[in-house]
Amino acid sequence: MTKTAPAPAPVVEERAQRKTLEGVVVSDKMDKTRVVRVTRTVRHPFYQKVMTKSSKFHVHDEGNQARSGDLVEIASTRPLSKLKRWRLVRVVKAAPKAAEAK
Repeated sequence: MTKTAPAPAPVVEERAQRKTLEGVVVSDKMDKTRVVRVTRTVRHPFYQKVMTKSSKFHVHDEGNQARSGDLVEIASTRPLSKLKRWRLVRVVKAAPKAAEAK
């Protein structure tokens, strides 16, 4: 009688960690797309002054849940369109509601 080796366990490949950023929604006029401004502070290489720089990213929002002024968390993803390379993970803090017109 020959013994057979046990079947090897299936190999499960883990996905690499996605880059995540936090920013404020500056535009919600498109369907399923939001424009998010991410600000960061950097020190000037020569003058050593602390400056704020910002970048705008087009973000995929499947449920149209983010509104202008919301603080959101975004994650990198595969290219979804010409400009969209990020997707909405969650709304961290909703913007204060504007007074409704009477």
